[in-house]
Amino acid sequence: MNTPPTAGQDRSGPGPVAITDERRRLVNIAYRLLGSLAEAEDAVQEAYARWYAMPRERQQAVESPGAWLTTVASRICLDLLGSARARRERYVGEWIPEPLPDRTEWIGGPAGGGRAAPADPADRVTLDESVNMAFLVVLEAMTPAERVAFILHDVFRYPFAEIAGIVGRSPAACRQLASSARRRTRAVRAQAAPRAGQAGLVRHFKAAWEAGDIRALVGLLDPDATMVADGGGLVGAVLRPVVGSERIAQYLLHIADRAPGLTLLERTVNGRPGLVAQHAGVTVTVAAFDLTDDRISRIWAVRNPEKLRPWTGAGPN
Repeated sequence: MNTPPTAGQDRSGPGPVAITDERRRLVNIAYRLLGSLAEAEDAVQEAYARWYAMPRERQQAVESPGAWLTTVASRICLDLLGSARARRERYVGEWIPEPLPDRTEWIGGPAGGGRAAPADPADRVTLDESVNMAFLVVLEAMTPAERVAFILHDVFRYPFAEIAGIVGRSPAACRQLASSARRRTRAVRAQAAPRAGQAGLVRHFKAAWEAGDIRALVGLLDPDATMVADGGGLVGAVLRPVVGSERIAQYLLHIADRAPGLTLLERTVNGRPGLVAQHAGVTVTVAAFDLTDDRISRIWAVRNPEKLRPWTGAGPN
């Protein structure tokens, strides 16, 4: 809530610093709602544009600019989610949420030498279980209203009374939406492997792939494992899921044969251990993993260069 200005202060409404400080939280919300860092940044930018387009007297009348920006950004995301299914019907191949690096690993970030770099949207997203790839994929199966109600309430602790004003439903209906979404995510949360255990399995997977050891690869994969690749029609990628441990292993070795000099790096992908493949120092694939009973059950391989912008350009280290 705004405090009254003291003597000598300008009654010009909330200062630019207070407004800008909301950006990190807004990008966190928008990324979880949209599964795309680029779209999240665009949605937040649009919310800010609407704020600054308002006359000063209307800005002064807003009791909580942060709540106003959250409402506007969430409604923009809701509209985008409503049209996303139609857009993805035209998408070439499988659509995977945009992979997110750890803030110490994104290109141009602090890991590059300690000097402050220009702000990157990836650096504004807090990594937790609500951004791991398995979780985001489940969110994609929800209705837009379910996704908004669940993310705002269960992840960001917004009351249903506020969410109701965003999605245009009653608080009771929003409670039901969040409950339905919660049931969908329960299995993902129950199966989440400890980070250390996943790191070890991914490390062994990397070594087997580099060695061209098909038997070792098959042994690390669940017999019914699935691999999904997203090239977006811009680069080569299998258009349908590859199912079965042997078929996945054969496909991975085929990739290695076709791209000699491929470098594999262990990296944090959406808060969990994953792999980055680089060719000539440029990131060409980011892979996220899901585990079942100490074996890899799902691989999501993002190759669409438009989704790899936060990762592109760093050489091996």
